[in-house]
Amino acid sequence: MPTRKIEVRLGPNSYNINIGSDILGQTGKMLQASGLSNKAVIVTNPTVRKLYSARVQASLSASGIKELTLEVPDGEQYKSLESAGKLYQQLAESGAERSTMILALGGGVIGDLAGFVAATYMRGIPLVQLPTTLLAQCDSSIGGKTAVNHGNLKNEIGAFYQPKMTITDISVLQTLPQAELTGGLAEVIKYAVIWDEPFFTYLETHLEEIEALNGDVLETIVARSAHVKAEIVSCDEKDMGLRNILNFGHTVGHAVESVSNFQVTHGQAVSIGMVAAAKIAVALDIMPAIHSTRLIKILEKIGLNTTLPPAEVKDIMQKMRFDKKVTHGKIRLVLPRSIGQVFITDDVDPGVVEKVLGEMK
Repeated sequence: MPTRKIEVRLGPNSYNINIGSDILGQTGKMLQASGLSNKAVIVTNPTVRKLYSARVQASLSASGIKELTLEVPDGEQYKSLESAGKLYQQLAESGAERSTMILALGGGVIGDLAGFVAATYMRGIPLVQLPTTLLAQCDSSIGGKTAVNHGNLKNEIGAFYQPKMTITDISVLQTLPQAELTGGLAEVIKYAVIWDEPFFTYLETHLEEIEALNGDVLETIVARSAHVKAEIVSCDEKDMGLRNILNFGHTVGHAVESVSNFQVTHGQAVSIGMVAAAKIAVALDIMPAIHSTRLIKILEKIGLNTTLPPAEVKDIMQKMRFDKKVTHGKIRLVLPRSIGQVFITDDVDPGVVEKVLGEMK
């Protein structure tokens, strides 16, 4: 299949998401054609480095691009200010200039961390995203949100910083652990619920192919998710309005992650958050229960959590009050009216939220 191009339309910050199979080996050609620098720093982790860095390095070398590879240990705990500081030092010691590109080769942790470093080193150097997980390919590598964690603060220290391009190689998903694939599907389902009911139906009818890692089906779900996010980001780059709907499942989800000290993965937490939002919508007579049932059914079929892990509801409620989307002390929620349509509100009685969470234990 030819490479698909999805444009994120942001005026002077516009860029393309390139989606295809076995295209990591074309990285050098794509960068060369874009007119970017002939110096690049690959930021990756040990697992991804063993699997894919040689392919990227060879493509850069063939295009006359000098590269340095920097490694960050695996794990969410390394998406930190400390890790950013180490990368700053390594960039300085290597003679990185304002035109030197950072290539973020990895999943969401690498994409967020390397993006944050690119946004802040020398007040901004070129960034290229090379996402290697379903979560990163469908969600975190698109739209320019970069961040690090600090203590129990998740993604609250960061910057909006758009990449020059994103290169999404579907074939790398063949090596993805099952848990990573399952977690990424939570974000795929999110896009269908907030924007695209026919896409939700497609997912319901292609679960076997997804689980079998069918390349054509994986490319379709990545491309459709990327298209939805690109449309939303193009309308609201800085998260001032419409883009808030991408937070569906995340207000409760981030709180669950935080209360668990990040032992609950992001995808599993988002799944729990989406179920909570759906149940709140049903409790408020905003959405018919049949839609909530449909959502829970597909999440459970995929292997995602739909009940709360062992945790005190009051602790989750407390974390939600410190969410980035809180305004004037009111918790903002994204609630579904149906599959394919959601809205944003800060007018939900906390007692209703607490009751629903209690029933989900």
